[in-house]
Amino acid sequence: MNGNTYDVVIIGGGVIGSSIARALSKYECRTVLLEKEEDVCSGTSKANSAIVHAGYDAKTGSLKAKLNVKGNAMMGDLSKELDFDFKRNSSLVLCFAQEDLPALQALYERGVANGVPDISILTGDEVRKMEPNVSGEVVAALYAPTGGIVCPFGLTIALAENACDNGVEFVFNTKAEKVEKTTEGYRVITNNGVFETKYVVNAAGVYSDEIHNMVSEKKLHIVPRRGEYCLLDKEAGNHVSATVFQLPGKYGKGILVSPTIHGNLLVGPTAVDQEDKDGTYTTAEGLAEACEKAAKSVNNIPFRQVITSFSGLRAHEDGDDFIIGEAEDAPGFFDAAGIESPGLSCAPAIGEYLAGMIEEKAGFGKNPNFNPIRKGIVKAARLNTEERAELIRKNPAYGAIVCRCETISEGEIADAITRTLGARSMDGIKRRVRQGMGRCQAGFCTPRAMEILSRETGIPITEICKNRKGSEMIKGEEA
Repeated sequence: MNGNTYDVVIIGGGVIGSSIARALSKYECRTVLLEKEEDVCSGTSKANSAIVHAGYDAKTGSLKAKLNVKGNAMMGDLSKELDFDFKRNSSLVLCFAQEDLPALQALYERGVANGVPDISILTGDEVRKMEPNVSGEVVAALYAPTGGIVCPFGLTIALAENACDNGVEFVFNTKAEKVEKTTEGYRVITNNGVFETKYVVNAAGVYSDEIHNMVSEKKLHIVPRRGEYCLLDKEAGNHVSATVFQLPGKYGKGILVSPTIHGNLLVGPTAVDQEDKDGTYTTAEGLAEACEKAAKSVNNIPFRQVITSFSGLRAHEDGDDFIIGEAEDAPGFFDAAGIESPGLSCAPAIGEYLAGMIEEKAGFGKNPNFNPIRKGIVKAARLNTEERAELIRKNPAYGAIVCRCETISEGEIADAITRTLGARSMDGIKRRVRQGMGRCQAGFCTPRAMEILSRETGIPITEICKNRKGSEMIKGEEA
């Protein structure tokens, strides 16, 4: 077996590709993950609602429904194994009119049929007792105590790190430009060399139709569905404690208002279908719509405390369900395509599901050295006084605060860079330790973080990027 010959090639390093990689690392197979950006979690996985859905929304019997309930159930134990932030804060689906109560009841019955535990319908007064800031117009709500919130960066990076530690190779800045069938399997042609493999996993997000259509006559069509969000300061983080939804419509679950796992308040998303698969811009109209519709659900949202806005893309497939499994006319080619909401919630289950399919076909056998445990980056601000003092005594860098808004130390930034699959860009640092995610949005801490990245990697300060090549932080020539 030569250097670029593998048992499995995974295309795409989002939460789905990383979950599949981790699940495959439980088996004895040579696996490589190809990601066109400089880091994992650089596409759909980096910009979403960060919600772990309970599983009542998807059509009963669909892959979305089955994998949502299973993925939700897996998330608690997985967060302990992989040391990422996760909380069951519950969710509420609000109903604003008596005539819509049958639709709410139907949603409840679908949840029961899907196997969602402990759901119930509350009266408007019961909802307001639970969430005092919820609108007085609410007449009833579906309550799901298993709903949760998670850090999508933390989840994706934890899965990827653990996969890497268990033998999966990760190759970045490598775009799959062509996939060809061979007598032995497939040839994946990239801008960074050719990869020969028996099996391909297509986890390319909004580009998964293009990858699939290279090898199959049964074509897929992915529509990028753009959603815009507003993120509010931590001072607004307690405005609601549960994730508050509106009764779902044609384009999804509507505008939500939710605390984030890190204590902010999130409002969004909108839903606009577009052709541009890289168009993650925001618009004044979209952000205004998100805020206006959120205000219908929750009173007195302090929108003056918005610290940033962003948008993300969802990979909507025409069939309105996940496409997971071996392509009918391309043996050994496995899709994880059309992964839109509740894809983040389903990710652990999708990983196990698809890896199991491949293992059943290939007969790899168990990896006797698989270690399910990954230790995350120390969060110094969460330590008590004695623990923090001991940490600083061992390594004074943990006493040097770089990001004041989020209380992130030099030691944490250095760890984010030097650990398994360490950060190689400013966004990479941000996703791992939240440097630059606070109220000032990196206005003060960026130069120092750049210095640390340069020191730890040897990358010249002039070549340090926000994310991909071409996004260098410093422009101009040295004197």
